Amino acid sequence: MPDAPVFEMPPSVPPGMRLELSRARLLPGAQDETERWMKMMHDRYDDCLDTLSAERMAFEATFRHTDADGTEWLYHLSLYGEGTSGLDLSNPVNQAHQEYAMRCKEQGWEKMRPVLMLAPRPIRPALEAWGREGQSTAPPEPVPIPSQRSILFRG
Repeated sequence: MPDAPVFEMPPSVPPGMRLELSRARLLPGAQDETERWMKMMHDRYDDCLDTLSAERMAFEATFRHTDADGTEWLYHLSLYGEGTSGLDLSNPVNQAHQEYAMRCKEQGWEKMRPVLMLAPRPIRPALEAWGREGQSTAPPEPVPIPSQRSILFRG
């Protein structure tokens, strides 16, 4: 997963996790193919979600940007557990993802140095657990119990 350089994490990133913002320039003429790539990812969204556990990927997002000179970029934001092997290319959706990447963008990623991460207190333990184990150890959401008043006035 990581391309050089590998930056030291700021103290706000949980131990054992990596926060990355990377960018790669789109290849000339790859605009339509990039649209098909993102459509494939949306069409196979559940398959993509199923890959996150093995990758210990707590969060992932992709953005597209066009500079004033017309240069197009993909930006990729991710939070994941250290030591993950990254994309498992034996998985069909990951293989398709990799093939699109090779057709659409320059090889590799330009990395930005992280300096701060904020996560709400209730969410942070789940992010940390996912980064460590590829699953959440957070307790299930409580089921709301109707009050007596709402029970009395049901029609």
